[in-house]
Amino acid sequence: MSKFIIKGGIPLKGNVVISGAKNAAVAIIPAALMSGEPCTIENVPNIRDVHTLIDIITNMGAKIVWLDEHTIEIDPTELRCPMVPYESSKQLRASYYLLGAMIGRFGRATVSMPGGCEIGNRPIDQHLKGFRALGVDICTGNGVINAQASALTGGTIYFDTVSVGATINVMLASVRAQGATVLENAAKEPHVVDVANFLNSLGADIVGAGTDIIRVKGVQKLTGHSYFIMPDQIEAGTFMLCSMVTGGDIEVSNVTPKHLRAITDKLKNMGASITESDDAVRVRMQGELRCTNIKTMPYPGFPTDMQPQIVAALCLAKGTSIVTEGVWENRFKYANELIRLGANLQVNDRTVVVENIPQFKGAPVTATDLRAGAALMIAALAAKDTTELEQIHHIERGYEDIITKLQKLGANISKTHCEGTLTGPIELRGAV
Repeated sequence: MSKFIIKGGIPLKGNVVISGAKNAAVAIIPAALMSGEPCTIENVPNIRDVHTLIDIITNMGAKIVWLDEHTIEIDPTELRCPMVPYESSKQLRASYYLLGAMIGRFGRATVSMPGGCEIGNRPIDQHLKGFRALGVDICTGNGVINAQASALTGGTIYFDTVSVGATINVMLASVRAQGATVLENAAKEPHVVDVANFLNSLGADIVGAGTDIIRVKGVQKLTGHSYFIMPDQIEAGTFMLCSMVTGGDIEVSNVTPKHLRAITDKLKNMGASITESDDAVRVRMQGELRCTNIKTMPYPGFPTDMQPQIVAALCLAKGTSIVTEGVWENRFKYANELIRLGANLQVNDRTVVVENIPQFKGAPVTATDLRAGAALMIAALAAKDTTELEQIHHIERGYEDIITKLQKLGANISKTHCEGTLTGPIELRGAV
């Protein structure tokens, strides 16, 4: 086990380059398996979730070569096993994208129920509803999903709730279905668009991604191609808040500012000075943080994946803020850990009331999930004295080289193993 040691109170300044989007990468990599030829994926985030996914598809027969630190070549031509074992699935919720990809390529798949962060009940009923509408027979039992289709046939699918995972998963399978498929009440998140753009680069025929109606015309085959993954808007938003809580001045580069609009608007309401350019945002904080109210919603609303981080910042905002979680029912598990750092929070079901505190105080805390870990890290960077943050594997699942990036901005942060040996950022394998 390892932990971060963070001595807070240092204004962070400088430039940070944002990595490729985690949520896009973990869908695009399975999508590449649908091609009959090798694909090259650029701007791949070098994070635990990506390496877990690569281990899974390697065991399924795909060949992976790291061409450089952020570029992989995926050769799916020898892929023969459309089966994902439980031990792999439980580590990564995004393993369910292999269900849509394998149904699309082979017409069958066996995937264990996915794991991932425990932030609430996340059923996959909308995924299965969509597959069944395409003619797939689904059988579930003992934590395993078995899917089989004699022929995939396009149809009209209305999602009962807006679901990014279901939208992407059913879109994957429908690419190879006979005829046309219409996905109604589809998710509009930028990474849905990124996956659709990737599939189109392989020869798919998808229109409407980014709106609530996506139309897919099935094709007989997909070819290889090179593709550059979009920047990670959640990583960008996390560093924007790091600047605010420390009274810093950070240029966050390699971003798409329009994807950050919901985040940017709230941070301006809280008193940040934000300047946008073509592919960067500069965030400065010189006065007091101001309170605001937030409700998380599907895109283009305020993202649920930024909720824990902004709650951490609102603890230091003058006045009372109310944050309502509109997506997941159990995303305030981190509240008790923030309280250990001095936060004044009251949680009631899906709402948290945030009262102002003058300063966080360092303490031992534990990350309960990926974004909760980021929230605690933000609080620690603003805290008086030293914070020890444990269970950091959650953070390393989604933030690439986080220690080095923060150190370059001036943060006093290090990583230590249980035996007390200080290290740098997590070392990930260069080849599979």
